[in-house]
Amino acid sequence: MFDPRPLVDIATAIGQEAGALVQRMRASAVVSFDTKSTSTDVVTAADRASEQLVRTRLSELRPGEPVLGEEEGGTVVEGLTWVVDPIDGTVNYLYGIPWYSVSIAAQLDGESVAGAVVEPATGRVWTAARGYGAFLDGSPLRVSATTDLSLSLLGYGFAYRAERRQRQADTWAAMATRVRDMRRAGAASLDLCSVAAGRLDAYAEHALGRWDWAAGGLIASEAGAVVRLPGSSPELGEDATFAAAPGIADAMYSALVESGFGKV
Repeated sequence: MFDPRPLVDIATAIGQEAGALVQRMRASAVVSFDTKSTSTDVVTAADRASEQLVRTRLSELRPGEPVLGEEEGGTVVEGLTWVVDPIDGTVNYLYGIPWYSVSIAAQLDGESVAGAVVEPATGRVWTAARGYGAFLDGSPLRVSATTDLSLSLLGYGFAYRAERRQRQADTWAAMATRVRDMRRAGAASLDLCSVAAGRLDAYAEHALGRWDWAAGGLIASEAGAVVRLPGSSPELGEDATFAAAPGIADAMYSALVESGFGKV
């Protein structure tokens, strides 16, 4: 029987190495950066260095296994693929806001089976293995027990393109009257982990890459969240990611649809 837990250990160890690297680079000099899809979509030298480190270490510890990374690309194949976000929350990193991560997941035939999300600024490590639960620094995680949508805390995000942001802003304005409050933190992997820990009751965002949700989505799911990944919820949009505590999942889903989330 396949046991994914050793893959968590590998993801954790490499993630911690990469996290230490990006912290050193952040502390040693002004962060240099370029842009990708838009002028607001940034990539730093640390993103590239972190991914290079992860790829090198994976080639040593798991030779021959393919890697899909945000900066250097790759494809998901049959069998085992490693999915890497070298810095999730790059804009936070650029501004010195300590809410960013190194996210590493192992996917088997395209589905996450092991993952680690490392917070370089704090040293916290979020982990999960399929069928074995989710943990923060070794302590088990469980989603919130909330059952009242109006008393729930929703995490959300924005796309990079201005015209889509405006449409999303209209959706979030409509959602603001349906929930207790909302949070925009800026790192999808950690938002998903926050659902796992009950720090958020739900989270929804469009236009995430596989590297954004591969580890965090597994951690949320293993902590008991209802998780819907891109391509699984046409009513929310083909590129939507959704995670929620089970007690409010259906109500949150419906509220998002009614607020126009699937049309942005």
